[in-house]
Amino acid sequence: MAVQCDGGGKDELKTHFMIREGVYKLMTHSEYSRPNRVGYNTQTNTPVKVSFVTLPDQPTGCNDHICFNVGRELYVYVYKGVKKAADLTKPVDKRVYKGTYPTCHDFNLHTLTSENVSLLVGFSAGQIQLIDPIKKELSKLYNEERLIDKTRVTCLKWVPGSPNLFLVSHSSGQMYVYKDDLPCGTTPPHYQIFKQGENFAVYTCKTKSTRNPLYRWIVGEGSLNQFSFSPCSQYLATVSQDGFLRVFNYDTMDLVGLVRSYFGGLLCVCWSPDSKYIVVGGEDDLVTVWSFLEKRVVARGYGHKSWVNVVAFDAHNISYADGVDFGGSEEDLSPLIASTGPNDSSKLSIPNNSKSSASGTSVYQSSTATSNRSSLDMQTLNITSYRFGSVGQDTQFCLWDLTEDVLKQPMGRMRTSVVLTNPSIQLFPLTKFNNVGHAQANCIAKDTSMVDGNLVSPLNVVSKSGTLEKEKKVDKDHKRNFSLSSRSNDKNSLNKSSYSKALDDPVRLIGTTICPRLDEVPMLEPLVCKRIAHERLTDLVFREDCAVTACQEGYVCTWARPGKTTKDNDINFNCKKYGSPENNKHKVLI
Repeated sequence: MAVQCDGGGKDELKTHFMIREGVYKLMTHSEYSRPNRVGYNTQTNTPVKVSFVTLPDQPTGCNDHICFNVGRELYVYVYKGVKKAADLTKPVDKRVYKGTYPTCHDFNLHTLTSENVSLLVGFSAGQIQLIDPIKKELSKLYNEERLIDKTRVTCLKWVPGSPNLFLVSHSSGQMYVYKDDLPCGTTPPHYQIFKQGENFAVYTCKTKSTRNPLYRWIVGEGSLNQFSFSPCSQYLATVSQDGFLRVFNYDTMDLVGLVRSYFGGLLCVCWSPDSKYIVVGGEDDLVTVWSFLEKRVVARGYGHKSWVNVVAFDAHNISYADGVDFGGSEEDLSPLIASTGPNDSSKLSIPNNSKSSASGTSVYQSSTATSNRSSLDMQTLNITSYRFGSVGQDTQFCLWDLTEDVLKQPMGRMRTSVVLTNPSIQLFPLTKFNNVGHAQANCIAKDTSMVDGNLVSPLNVVSKSGTLEKEKKVDKDHKRNFSLSSRSNDKNSLNKSSYSKALDDPVRLIGTTICPRLDEVPMLEPLVCKRIAHERLTDLVFREDCAVTACQEGYVCTWARPGKTTKDNDINFNCKKYGSPENNKHKVLI
C-alpha cells in the first residue's frame, strides 16, 4: 500500500487527508479563532503530553476533560471534542511550577466521581505530585527530597485494578511502585533483593515500618523511556534506551518476552486492544510489531524519517472475521465499539488460541467507569485487521493497517547461523518457521521448553547438524549500533553478565527471533503519512470521534474522523494553542 500524499509544497502543513473511510480533518468551531503562535521555547526539552478523563454527571453536560503540560505549566480544560472547541479563557485548573518541569501525568479512573478526580504528575527533577484539579484540595508530594531517585520521571501510570497503587519510571532505568497513602521517609531507602532475572532485578524496601516505595525495579541499561500495562492488566511492557522491549508478567515479575530494536534505543510502546500484539518505536525510525502469543516480530513499518516518539492503537477502527468493519465513519456502529479512552484501564481477558464463535461477536461490559454501553468481547472475537498510528520527530503523523495477510505470513527465510548466549536461554535463528517449521515444532521432545519463543534445551547446548558451536567472543562493542544514552554506567550495572553483554551487541542478535533481519519479516508501508506540525510531535491519542495530537510547541490538535464533522466542507486549520489565561493560576514550589 503506497504512502498517500496531498498536493502542496514540502513545508506545507496538512489540514486534512483521505483514507478509505473518508477524510480526517482538523476541526474548528465558529466561535473560536486560531490563536497567535508563541515562539518555540528551546530552553526545555520536556515533551508535551496529553491525558483525558471522563467525569460522570457534569452539570454543563461536558464530561470530558483534557490535561496537558507546556514548559513549566500544567493545564486542565473541559474538552468538547469535534463539535465545540474549548473555552481557553476558563481553565478548570492551571499550575505553574518553579525549578522543575512536568513531564507526564495520568488520571485515576478507579476513584473518580462527578466532583473529584486524582491526577498524578511527574517532574523533570524526579518528584511526583498527586492533585485534584477539580476540588483543588488534594496535594501530595512523593520523592520530594529526591532521596528515592534524582532523575527525570519518564512515565507514570496507576496500576490497573488498584485504586491507590501507581508505577513510576525514571531515566535512571528504574521503576518504583508507590502507594498513595504511605510516606516516603526522611532518609534514603535501603533495599533487599526480592527477585532477579536476566538484566532486571526487583527489590523491596528494607524498613521496620511500611514506606514508599514498595518495590524498586531495575530494568536494562540507560533510561527506561516508557511502559504500558496490557488491556488484560496481567502484563507490563517496558522500552529502554538499551534498545530492548521487555514484557513482564506483572504479578509474578517474570520476564516473558524480549525484543531488540534494529538500531538505537526504543522510545515508545503500546498494546493492541485484545492484548495480542505490541507495537514499539524508537531511534531506528521504524515501528515494530511483536506478537505476544507467538513471541516473535511479525512486521516492521518504515515511513518516518526520524525517531518515532509515540505509537498508539486505534481501538475504534478494527475488523473482525465475520466481516464487520468498524472504520469510525458509521454512526450506527459506534455503540458497538468498546469505549477505550486514552487512559483506559479496562480489564480484557487475555486472548486464547481457541476459535471464535460462529457469529464472531459477543458482548462484554467495560470496566471503565464512564462507559455503560455494550461492547465487543476481545476474547472471543477473531480480529483480522488493526489500525495504529505513530508520530515522530520528523513532525509526521502516520496511520498503519496491520492486516491478516501480514500477521499470518511465515517467519523468516532459511538461515544457518546460530547465536549462543546464556546457557539457560538459547537464541535460535530464523529458520523455516513456515508450515513445515510448525510441524517440526510440534515434534519437540518433552524435555525441551519454550522461553520467549525460543527453544531451551535441558542440556544447555545448541545443536546444529549434530555439532556443538562455542560462543564467539566479541573484542569490542560496535559503537555505530548503539544509542549514546544506552552506554550510561548507572546502578543497574549490577545485573551485567556475559548473557547481558551478548544481548547488548546488536550484531550478534540480528537474524534471531529477538532481532530479525529487515528481509525476514514483512515491511509495512503507512496508509497515510502527513507533516502536520512545525516542531516534533510528542503525543497521539485516539478517541471515538477524533484523533488528538500534540507537538513540542504546545499545540494540541483535534482531527475529526470521517463522518464525525458537522460541516463536511470545513477543512480549516484547527491546531489550537491552549493559551495562558491568568485565572485559576497556582504557583507551586518543588
